[in-house]
Amino acid sequence: MTFKEQIQQGIPSELPQPKPYDNNINHAPKRKEILTEEEKKLALKNALRYFEPKFHAELLPEFKEELEKYGRIYMYRFRPDYEMKARDIAEYPGKSEQAKAIMLMIQNNLDYAVAQHPHELITYGGNGAVFSNWAQYLLTMKYLSEMTDEQTLTMYSGHPMGLFPSHKDAPRVVVTNGMMIPNYSKPDDWEKFNALGVTQYGQMTAGSYMYIGPQGIVHGTTITVLNAFRKINKEPKGGLFVTSGLGGMSGAQPKAGNIAGCVTVIAEVNPKITKIRHDQKWVNEIHENPDELVERVRKAQQNKETVSLAYLGNIVEVWEKFDEENLRIDIGSDQTSLHNPWAGGYYPVGQSFEESNTMMAENPELFKEKVQETLRRHAAAINKHTAKGTYFFDYGNAFLLEASRAGADVMNPNPSLGREFKYPSYVQDIMGPMCFDYGFGPFRWVCTSGKPEDLQKTDDIACQVLEEMIKTSPKEIQQQMKDNIQWIKGAQENKLVVGSQARILYADAEGRMKIAEAFNKAIKNGKIGAVVLGRDHHDVSGTDSPYRETSNIYDGSRFTADMAIQNVIGDSFRGATWVSIHNGGGVGWGEVINGGFGMLLDGSDDADRRLKSMLFWDVNNGISRRSWARNEGAVFAIQRAMDAEPNLKVTLPNFVDESLF
Repeated sequence: MTFKEQIQQGIPSELPQPKPYDNNINHAPKRKEILTEEEKKLALKNALRYFEPKFHAELLPEFKEELEKYGRIYMYRFRPDYEMKARDIAEYPGKSEQAKAIMLMIQNNLDYAVAQHPHELITYGGNGAVFSNWAQYLLTMKYLSEMTDEQTLTMYSGHPMGLFPSHKDAPRVVVTNGMMIPNYSKPDDWEKFNALGVTQYGQMTAGSYMYIGPQGIVHGTTITVLNAFRKINKEPKGGLFVTSGLGGMSGAQPKAGNIAGCVTVIAEVNPKITKIRHDQKWVNEIHENPDELVERVRKAQQNKETVSLAYLGNIVEVWEKFDEENLRIDIGSDQTSLHNPWAGGYYPVGQSFEESNTMMAENPELFKEKVQETLRRHAAAINKHTAKGTYFFDYGNAFLLEASRAGADVMNPNPSLGREFKYPSYVQDIMGPMCFDYGFGPFRWVCTSGKPEDLQKTDDIACQVLEEMIKTSPKEIQQQMKDNIQWIKGAQENKLVVGSQARILYADAEGRMKIAEAFNKAIKNGKIGAVVLGRDHHDVSGTDSPYRETSNIYDGSRFTADMAIQNVIGDSFRGATWVSIHNGGGVGWGEVINGGFGMLLDGSDDADRRLKSMLFWDVNNGISRRSWARNEGAVFAIQRAMDAEPNLKVTLPNFVDESLF
């Protein structure tokens, strides 16, 4: 069968042969056993409903074995034989170009070079899934190949509920992931209902088909590192940045450190992912001996090198060793997946990666004890360095939250609303006041032709737009504009592409609209192929997360989720090609609601109309909420937006004189 025929087939009419378990692939850890015997039976019935009854007797023992062995039913037998990667949009079957674009983006999320656990359909974060099983993937791709521009596909946590009649301006796909009744969003609820096959953790861009590999976060990480050094009034050259994690999102850190120009040390316990990042040239060197690492860091600091050093081992060993050696750390953070602390997101010190994985599945209570003990040691070591002048910030991965729950010394001795912890979130100190409040966030695009020359042309177009805009930009956003122009000019030489020909660029609403409009014009004139627009959910408007994206909201509303819900509803009727809304994200189930979109630019007048309507709302929704929280940068930004658009009328806050109290 051809590639197109395999897509159109969906779930095959005859059972494919079972596939051997490939030990060369980075697999998800075994999930803990949480289902009762009755619930296991229910999980099996739920899995078998994708298949005709004549296959049930053969599949039942196989699915039962998967559930017992891995804690989930992945349906490995149905994994496609074709190479999993984003192809030229013309290679996909279908009646709708928008649907073909979505197929392309789904396959990019599952590309072996992009996905963390591709055989388990997990893109990043240890549990950020595109689908829960391979039947869902096959059925979704089949629906997309049949869809017209008068239909919408509804996705219920990985399950394609079906194609429904709609209209050409409606989203082609509407995605929800993990949308639980509020009282059922504890970590064990995810374990249970995911094992039952009725919900999944979509992370942010994993379950919304908009992940573009570690590049997706490298720009924001670069901005964060640069501004962290600015906060301590130090040049990055010769400065030391210490952190951890080389996974799907955290893997951006060494590349960002190199772009910023500092010495970066990153600990990672997983040998496979460490090797992948080294092979991809996202990290320069791998070290396993702590003494050799110290010697190498001293040399790099003295020579003011720009270099990234991976330590294959636990991050606690690095913080403690550097303290013993009195090695000066300038800025520090952590980007392990602590939203998922008990299932592979964070590993205890003092035992091997393999031993930890075994304990996680077979003795989860002891594993939890070891993790919490490690968190207390981790925080204690960080505290020793900050007492010497290190600037430490939480990277929004729930490090401070989980450390506090473990009883670590991370609480602010003089807490205030929004400043409960000893250390700030990077959004509180850097990304919020410097970027989000002014409308700057992680805009991104993908060239559907798959041609590097198309990506180069889009980079050039975006750079031209920004260079024209900066001539009249107000002083309040000149630094942001300069950083973004520097970024896009260096994008090609920094070799950021992993998977699809994609780019990320922090931009405000005006910048996004002007760049998108220029792309659409270039497509219309035949200069480039079609382009998919999107963004990280980690943006101005998309995410309500009290310990990350909205941590610099101090009016008490950071625990509400109106903004994210309004965002996805507004994007839906303003022209997005697909929309998504998730419970979860990078800080944990029940801790955040986040939404995103995708939009196909095909050179048409319709695309031009949609992009102007949707992108304006997608950013200004968040600025208005931040303005109402009395964030002065956002008040400036929304007033500027109202001056430019007469139809925009936003309620502005009145500031209260503190002396009245």
